[in-house]
Amino acid sequence: MVKYTIKRIILAIVSILIVSAITFFVMNIIPGGPFNKEKATSAEAQRVLEERYNLDKPLGQQYVLYMNNLIHGDWGISLHSGRDIWGEISSRFKVSARLGGMAAVVAIIIGLILGSVAALTRNKWPDRLIVFLTTLGTAMPSFILATLLLLVFCLKLGWVPVWSSSKPNYVLPIIALSLYPMAYITRLTKTSMLDALNQDYIRTARAKGVPAWKVIFKHALRNALIPVVTYIGPMVAYILTGSMVVENIFTIGGLGSSFVTSITNRDYTMIMATTIFLAILMVVANLLTDIAYKLIDPRITFE
Repeated sequence: MVKYTIKRIILAIVSILIVSAITFFVMNIIPGGPFNKEKATSAEAQRVLEERYNLDKPLGQQYVLYMNNLIHGDWGISLHSGRDIWGEISSRFKVSARLGGMAAVVAIIIGLILGSVAALTRNKWPDRLIVFLTTLGTAMPSFILATLLLLVFCLKLGWVPVWSSSKPNYVLPIIALSLYPMAYITRLTKTSMLDALNQDYIRTARAKGVPAWKVIFKHALRNALIPVVTYIGPMVAYILTGSMVVENIFTIGGLGSSFVTSITNRDYTMIMATTIFLAILMVVANLLTDIAYKLIDPRITFE
């Protein structure tokens, strides 16, 4: 287990380096720059700015300098606002993590419950209703759902106040963020549960008179969780950072909306820092997912 974990950490570092390199060079290949604005900057001023942020050096040297600073804990400063990037990321990630964490918990709990109910009531009306709702949930893009929720419940009915940083209301953003993963988890759980319920060990447990609840929760559901955990790992990493579209629709000042703004402003340092931060979250989530496999099913070996 320790050997496998060390190997995965090394692969994670390599993956982050590859992502950072691709992002850096593609970002700089695109015509334009962070100081090209509607109001033209004088050639002298632009030269001074480029020297200050090492943009006058060759791309390879720029990348090495940036990664060297990053390894020493220096995430740089924003080319647009002049603020410390790590402070910006950490403050905005708190908002996205709070929202995404609640949405992930809602999606996982409701998805597991609905998937189990659908499997246990196969071809009956609860199963058909759940299949209809989950199909609708997977087919509806989050930006359409978020827009509809905002229009109906905030503007038309006035049941839910518009997002405010002083008095945040997470109900509508959570619904918009959690619907698709909840529907997908429901479908995965149902499929895995149906497969588990048809296994010989389930028939043996029932024949021995094991209580129905124990057969379902200890044997069937536990063994059905492997495919679900595979999806939940990356899903949690993505949803914790907040959906860029959902955050923009509800004007939530999270990391997702900050990433969109940095792309619009060609804020190179902010784009790099956010991309690397998201990559770290993703590889950590995948590593934790693999470790969770062993906890769920001790028969799994990493050798």
